[in-house]
Amino acid sequence: MRPKNATDPEDPEVKDALSALQRGRTTPSPDIQTDQVTNGPPGEQTQTLARLEQVAQECAASKEAHEQPREARKGEGERRWPPKWWFVPYLIGLAILGVALLILDWSPTLFGPSTSIKLRRYLLGAIGITVVLGLTRAVEIYGVGRLRNPVSRFNLKRILRLGAGLISVFIVVSVLFVNWYAAVVSLGLISLILGFALQTPISSFVGWIYILTRAPYRVGDRIEIGDARGDVIDVSYLDTTIWEIGGRHLSTDHPSGRLIKFPNTNVFTTPVYNYSWPLFPYVWNEIKFEIAYESDLAFVASTMESVALEELGSSMVEKVKRYRELLSATPVNDVQVNERPVVLFRTNPNTWLEAIVRYLVEPKDAGQVKSTLTRKLLLALNAAPDRVLFPKSNLR
Repeated sequence: MRPKNATDPEDPEVKDALSALQRGRTTPSPDIQTDQVTNGPPGEQTQTLARLEQVAQECAASKEAHEQPREARKGEGERRWPPKWWFVPYLIGLAILGVALLILDWSPTLFGPSTSIKLRRYLLGAIGITVVLGLTRAVEIYGVGRLRNPVSRFNLKRILRLGAGLISVFIVVSVLFVNWYAAVVSLGLISLILGFALQTPISSFVGWIYILTRAPYRVGDRIEIGDARGDVIDVSYLDTTIWEIGGRHLSTDHPSGRLIKFPNTNVFTTPVYNYSWPLFPYVWNEIKFEIAYESDLAFVASTMESVALEELGSSMVEKVKRYRELLSATPVNDVQVNERPVVLFRTNPNTWLEAIVRYLVEPKDAGQVKSTLTRKLLLALNAAPDRVLFPKSNLR
């Protein structure tokens, strides 16, 4: 059964993007033994790969939406949809400001001339800010809220609210400072002072823009950056929040219950390991056993392969097929990738052999799959104690 977030290699758009990426390659002559592959223009390959990743995200979002039951999608829409009268507070605010403006126009002698001018300017500014906030809310509901991709919804809401905030600040400055020259000079001096004092927040804001445009990670991705490892749950203007997995108190990939925050500027100085790349959201995993040299290695290999294949089913074949297609479109196309779980043997300094089974799995299911496979592998191998010799407690 195909995973719901998998990119369909048979999708026409995916095929077109892959073929376009492969056309940028030239096949080396068969009589030349080399591991290097000459590529087409780097810029063209980068653009095509970005297009392929975009298609993968769209296909994943579409498949996820179509695979959900209609009742579940309907219930989810009802839960997320705002109240029908969401615009009433904005209308009430505009009505109050409009009435105040009319009273000010009808009774110009109620206040002094200079005070009336200032109040009129303040009321117009408040009306402008109210309109901006109302329009922002309407775009969030009827535009951004209808997008299927939750990551796109999250990012567009951030950008929309940032734009509304900047426009509101512009209106406030226009209301408070009639003389624009003085306002610009004052803001310039203030910006110069704050630029030195707030270097890290400013660079973190630039990092947020970089995260939106280059997408080293998105909300929902499982990443590792520095000593932090977990699932991204929020990317704000200044920092990123992840739900930690593993950590100091756990040896598995289970959520630890702790939240980790780090400034967005870290993306410029620290490598980001993303386990949720849309084109290939899987990782290789291994399970290792120590056995004696006298064990029947052929029996161990066949048993471990059959147990792993039975547990993983045909999903690994589909994942490896996509992995090979991606490799064939890059210079790293000489790697041998098996379509089924493979068993390897390595020597161990403690005079034992290591029997290792390698397989492909989704990052968020790695711990559960590894635990299930370990139990089934031990059950199958312990069923033949004369052919599989494990270290005993008094021999370790």
